[in-house]
Amino acid sequence: MAVLMGRLLRACGARALDQDSACRITAAYLKAAQPRAGIGAPRGAGAAAARRYSSESKDELRVRYLHGEDAGIVVVEINRPKAKNSISKNLVKLMFEAVDDIKKNNKVRSVVLCSLVPGVFCAGADLKERAKMPQSEVGPFVSKARALITELGNLPVPVIAAIDGAALGGGLEMALACDIRIASNSAKLGLVETKLAIIPGAGGTQRLPRVIGVSLAKELIFAARVVDGQEAGRLGLVNRCVEQNKSGDAAYLEALELAREINPQGPIAIRMAKLAINQGIEVDLSTGLAIEEACYAQVIPTKDRLEGLAAFKEKRRPNFRGE
Repeated sequence: MAVLMGRLLRACGARALDQDSACRITAAYLKAAQPRAGIGAPRGAGAAAARRYSSESKDELRVRYLHGEDAGIVVVEINRPKAKNSISKNLVKLMFEAVDDIKKNNKVRSVVLCSLVPGVFCAGADLKERAKMPQSEVGPFVSKARALITELGNLPVPVIAAIDGAALGGGLEMALACDIRIASNSAKLGLVETKLAIIPGAGGTQRLPRVIGVSLAKELIFAARVVDGQEAGRLGLVNRCVEQNKSGDAAYLEALELAREINPQGPIAIRMAKLAINQGIEVDLSTGLAIEEACYAQVIPTKDRLEGLAAFKEKRRPNFRGE
């Protein structure tokens, strides 16, 4: 890592201060992105079991580590049917725990974030809980929710949001932090906070313009406009829109298929590609290319790279192990 950091800083040393800072940040990210050895999903009969949370409301979030051919895929399911999956203190706590577990697990290759509640992805903040909250607690809670959504976006593996219903306010902000968004045509998406005389507070004012452009983001936020899945696809708000099925999980099934496409690719390469894109898009091209070089340097000494070359030569499917 010291060699990589030196290489990165040398590549950026003659550039502007903000570029140099970006390089240092990237080096820190590269260090943080390394999975911890020896920590993985449980094996055997209980491999798909969700973590046993201590909270009485543990069923509000279910985490499934898939196994068999789908090993490496984690499905995170929000389950607050009486509150339309709104974001409460307890849900934030459970999601922080789930994200932390995923981040530590070097067997995870992709994450699908979805809902177990028909017709709803996440309706935003829990306004009933918010109404009882003292004014002094509102700011800290919003900051914690913002930090959670940032952590979700910073997971080192691809995160796919499967939007089979309403994703409003903080729910859409959660989806915007994901790498890929798939929606059903019946889904409803919008940052509607201005209807309540507030603004998006969990990253919406920053991530939406980066996804669909500044002018369109302003229009949607200023007007508190809600769009369906088809319109979201046209705007580029979601990667793709699929026809909803009778069971109401078309977006989830599509997201699962995409996770299965990602699964056989080189896991270290996927992590480094995500890091290079996420860090590079925030800086100028010259600094971005230095970031790419630093990330590429991480895949050169891997066993997976040699396995890929051997598999190509032998005309067989590679067996990548994340080493």
